[in-house]
Formats: sequence, C-alpha cells, structure tokens
Amino acid sequence: MTRAPRSRSVIGGLVAVFVIVHAVLAVLALAGPGDPLGDVVGVYRFWVETGLTEGRWVGIDTLWVYPILALPPMLLASVFGTAAIGPTWVGLVTLVDAALFAGLLRRVRTPRDAVPVAWWLGFLLALGPVAVGRIDALVAPLVAAGLLVLARRPALSGVLLTAAAWMKVWPAALVAVAALVSRGRARVVAGAAGFTAAVLVVVIALGGARSVLGFLTEQSDRGLQVEAPLATPLLWGAAAGGPWRVAWSPRLLTFQIEGPGVTALAAATTPALVVAVLALLVLGLLALRRGAAPAAVLAPLALGVTVALIVANKVGSPQFIGWLAAPVLLGLVLAARGRGSAGADTGADAVGGGGFRIPALLALVSAALTQAVYPSSYDAMLALQPAALLALTARNLVDLAILAVAVAGLVRLIRQPAAGPATELRTSRSGRPG
Repeated sequence: MTRAPRSRSVIGGLVAVFVIVHAVLAVLALAGPGDPLGDVVGVYRFWVETGLTEGRWVGIDTLWVYPILALPPMLLASVFGTAAIGPTWVGLVTLVDAALFAGLLRRVRTPRDAVPVAWWLGFLLALGPVAVGRIDALVAPLVAAGLLVLARRPALSGVLLTAAAWMKVWPAALVAVAALVSRGRARVVAGAAGFTAAVLVVVIALGGARSVLGFLTEQSDRGLQVEAPLATPLLWGAAAGGPWRVAWSPRLLTFQIEGPGVTALAAATTPALVVAVLALLVLGLLALRRGAAPAAVLAPLALGVTVALIVANKVGSPQFIGWLAAPVLLGLVLAARGRGSAGADTGADAVGGGGFRIPALLALVSAALTQAVYPSSYDAMLALQPAALLALTARNLVDLAILAVAVAGLVRLIRQPAAGPATELRTSRSGRPG
C-alpha cells in the first residue's frame, strides 16, 4: 500500500502554531499576571542553590517531596546561573515539547492526521502558563511518548513511563496500565524494572539510600489543598460563613483548608485514590477478558486512571490538569489511525464516540477553567469570591465528567466486546505507533 505524501502546508501550519503557542506561553509565564513561575524561581531555585552552596542535595542528603529524577531538570535549568532559572526552565520545557511535537509530525499526512497535534497545542494554550511552569510540564510529554510507543516498543514504553514516575509519582499507575493492556507486558515490566534498578544503584552510590524513597511518605501528613475537588463543598461552606477557613502551610508551601472533618477527609483520599485506580484496572481487565481489543482498552483506561488520580487527590494543584494531555492525545492518535484502517477498533467510539472528541473537548474546557483560576484569579479564589469559586467548581465538575465518560467507555467495552484480528494493539503500516 502506497503511503500518502506528506502535506507540507499542514506541517508548516502546525510548526507555525507550535511556535506561536509556546511564545505566548513564555510571555505569560515570564511577564504575565500572578506568579506562574513561583515554584521555579522560588522553590526549585532554593533546592538547587542549597545543593550548590551547602552540598546538601534534596532526595540524596535529605528527604524530598519529589522522586529523585525531578532534580536533574532543575539543575539543567540552572546551567546559566540560578538567577536565570525562570527563562531557562521555559526554554527547557519548550525543547521537550518540541521533541514530542517532532515525533507526532512524523505521522501527519493529511489534515485529518493533524487533529491530535492541533488539539494538544490548543490544550497547552488553554491551560496557560502552568503548562510550562512546573515539573509536570516535563512529565506529561514523557508519559505521552511512553503511551504512544507502547505498541511498537513496549520495553521503551516501560522505560519512558518509569522515568516519568521517577520525576512525579502519578505515571507509575500508567506503567500498570501499559503492562495490563500490552501483549508485550513482560517487556514493559522489564523496561520499568531495569530503569528503576539503574536509578536505585546510582542514587545509593551517591549516598542517598535513606532518602531515595522518601517521597512516598514525605507528604503523608499533608492536608486538603484548596483546589482539590473534595475541598470544593468546604470552600463554599467557608464562603457562606461556616467553620472552615483557608490557611497557608509554610512547611508544604501551599494553601489548605482547615476546619471540622478536614483531617479525616484528607486521610480518606489516599485509600479512595487507590481503590479508584484498582477498580479501573479491574474494569480494563474485564474488558480484555471479554474479548475487547487492547487498542480499544488502552485509551479509556489510561484516561480513567489519570483523571481518577486528579479527582480523588487531596492536593489538586493546577498543573495536575496538564496530565490529561497524555491520555487524550493517545486517544485522538488511535482514533485517527482507526479512521484510516477499515475495521480497526481503537476505543474511540467507546469513549464518547466521534473519535474521542467528547473527552478531548472536556479536557479543553477543564484546562481553560484552570487558567481562569490560576494564576490571574487565584487570590480571588483564596478570598472565597463567588466568581472564582464558580470557575473552580465548574473545573472540578468537568473533571468528574471526564472520569464518568472514561468509566462508561470501559463498561461499554465489557458489554459489547470487540473482536477480530484488526482490533489488536499494533503499529501502523509505516511501522510507527499509530
């Protein structure tokens, strides 16, 4: 079968949009309202300067809230001096996004193929400066790449997803998703285990044996952050004069809600999160056992697990919404592949139908509402002003809707399993992940 020639006008248009979007994000991050690079120029720089001046490195010499691989990007962003860490960080994120963008462009032949790439760029713009202003901005592209290469290179997928998990914990759940869905699960597990072993050997050799897993317990006593979905009713209660209030935690450098029942609610989030992820994995397993194609299960399961980690979380920072980019981008890419392969079942119809459009649209709305709250209206939200609370509430409800769509998609696959060789998780005819 002859491959369609690449459309230079489509490629050129996407490149132009990429440049414009990242220029806008850079301006918003470096000179926009609020403090979108506050973590980078404040907290990240402090950690790096402490290591450089005092020789005490977080994650090695002291316990740290992040896994150890979050530190190298912070060091890399300080290569021109810690005073320039802000613009250097934005440049680093742009380079990582460019690497994912280049990989996505390799499969673009027609305007229809460009839809996933265009959606991703629109999502970044909708999310705003937080899309380049946190460590999650580097994690999400890694996760997207790991999911997209799963069919062709499961071992590399395991490595990429595990590397992301050693920067922020949440991608570890997607390692489980990849291992469950992929027919090359042994290679996924081998890649993940091999990479983890390498990290442990290096960190222990550097003297970090006591600190390397500290991130698992360092935030165990964290309270309920104001942006977390579970905090939303309490925020409205506080605005109505109830016994709850917003308070700053100097140790955790975040705003939390305090008052009756908050401690118990925060403690319940971790087991609730674990149960939610396990329940979704069980649904994915049932769908596979009922005969659904791995390709049909992968996108809704990855989406469901990702959004469950957001809605059941006691943190709820605005950068968490950036996590949605990876599973939605995957769903759109698989849907585009399915439209070009007769009989292929990629799960697009299971999750909202119409080529994954419903979760893609909801994710855009969630991102836009997140930017409406952070950074420009964040102070208004902390002051419990109704307009800001409405935007936050709407965002959290949209995230719940995304979870519902993903769960419904998995249930639909269980009830109406796909069948046939054309439904297997596989690469495109070109050999690239479809």
